[in-house]
Amino acid sequence: MIHVEHPADPSRPVVNALTIDVEDYFHVSAFDAPGRRAQWANFESRVERATDRLLELFEAASVTATFFVLGWVAERHPALVRRIAGGGHELASHGYAHQLVYDMTPAAFREDLRRAHGAIGDASGVEVRGYRAPSFSVTSRSLWAIDVLIEEGYAYDSSIYPIFRDRYGLPGAPRFAHTIVRQAGCLLELPPSTVRVAGLTLPVGGGGYFRLYPFVLTRRAVASLNSRDHRPAIVYLHPWEIDPDQPRQAGSACSRLRHYVNLRETEARLVQLLRLFPFGPMSALLPQAAARASVVRTAAAPMTVLGPPAWQVRS
Repeated sequence: MIHVEHPADPSRPVVNALTIDVEDYFHVSAFDAPGRRAQWANFESRVERATDRLLELFEAASVTATFFVLGWVAERHPALVRRIAGGGHELASHGYAHQLVYDMTPAAFREDLRRAHGAIGDASGVEVRGYRAPSFSVTSRSLWAIDVLIEEGYAYDSSIYPIFRDRYGLPGAPRFAHTIVRQAGCLLELPPSTVRVAGLTLPVGGGGYFRLYPFVLTRRAVASLNSRDHRPAIVYLHPWEIDPDQPRQAGSACSRLRHYVNLRETEARLVQLLRLFPFGPMSALLPQAAARASVVRTAAAPMTVLGPPAWQVRS
């Protein structure tokens, strides 16, 4: 992939994006197993309590955020969705059933999108404009999802992680905001934050990385993005990450390490991060991001064809 980033504008103050993927601890993809989804209703739900705690923290810090709400949660906790919106936060979609996009057909993905859109809208009266895939599962296997998002009227996506991981990632994709041009139209892509270290693109500021790295590394990464790159950091967390007493689940040693490491540290680290840097919702980034985004043109292909895109970029 060849890409050209528009130059950053150091004259403008940088406001980082704070994002929350609203899902319960038992929705996590790493713990999924045959028949498990049918048991979701039997698990103790803790998402409302943990999300309310995040709302309290954000109110105390005078910060607003974007909440990517799972449709399954919106249907069962509509009052929570209304409290999020009532706090001045942006509502966006995390899909309905927390299915990995590359495991769905385009038709199934469209249905999942619409069901989530309806659930969030019914709960809040808000028309969502943004989307983030469960586990960042828009990859080279599922780039067709961009076409569906465009056709369904979304303004931006935050699902393409420009790294390589076992379950997600699109190595070589642009690290910063870019507009993807498809046959169906255009979509602004706002990737989760990364930094370049020794020629490698490393994820920072979100989820397990926020918990696994020493806080000093997260602080330096956000500072570097703001001061050196003049770009906002896009930070993401889940409500279950500030709930260290959540029930433990069966899974591989690797999955359990990723999920449970440093849960007791997350809230304090988040409070510290909010004191150090300015944050706002994704929607606050849209005008500036759209103006500065590189334009990424992908080879048009039938939506049923899965495979790596052929990228061409123009400034």
